Amino acid sequence: MDTFLLTTKSKNPYDEKRLLEQNKRVQRVNNAPEDFPSFVQEGFEVKVVASENFVKRDSGLIYRDFEVVDAYSQKNHRATRTASVVFRQEKFVNLIPANLVSFHYIGYNESGRHIDSTYLQGRPAKIRFGINGLVPGFEEGIGDMRPVGKRRIIIPPELGPHVGPSTPFSTKQFEVFDVELLHVKDCQRRTIGFYSDIVCN
Repeated sequence: MDTFLLTTKSKNPYDEKRLLEQNKRVQRVNNAPEDFPSFVQEGFEVKVVASENFVKRDSGLIYRDFEVVDAYSQKNHRATRTASVVFRQEKFVNLIPANLVSFHYIGYNESGRHIDSTYLQGRPAKIRFGINGLVPGFEEGIGDMRPVGKRRIIIPPELGPHVGPSTPFSTKQFEVFDVELLHVKDCQRRTIGFYSDIVCN
């Protein structure tokens, strides 16, 4: 059963059902993945409709874990597939600014259309965490993931990228990312004489 994660009451249930059906048809045309959320426009607000496997944070970020790796499995490089609800109360060790993270992702717009993918680029993304190199919602979304974990992140407009004529984004909207965290490396600054660089192990 679907659950409404952003609660704004619909004035006309019939209209909402019709919009949801239309939304799903568009997603099928765009080959959106299974359990992709729906977005229903209500005036100036957008309602997110997603399955009960998703979790919403106070920031507005919504996510679902598809694969979560416990300490034993991570050590032995085995991913454990499980429902995210099992891990909602588990405390994770967050990534820190000194970490170099490597990950794959597929980005979608509200209609389920692909907008970007590292898989198509043929190589994962690599970036130092915590230096404002990522969209705020994306950084929050992967901040408590573990290597080999897989997660779907729904980023609200307030946590999304900047919008304007000098950016690729013309309007504020929700964005959806499927993320696979591959590796996390610790980085430290090394200074030799007058030379300084960052070394990641």
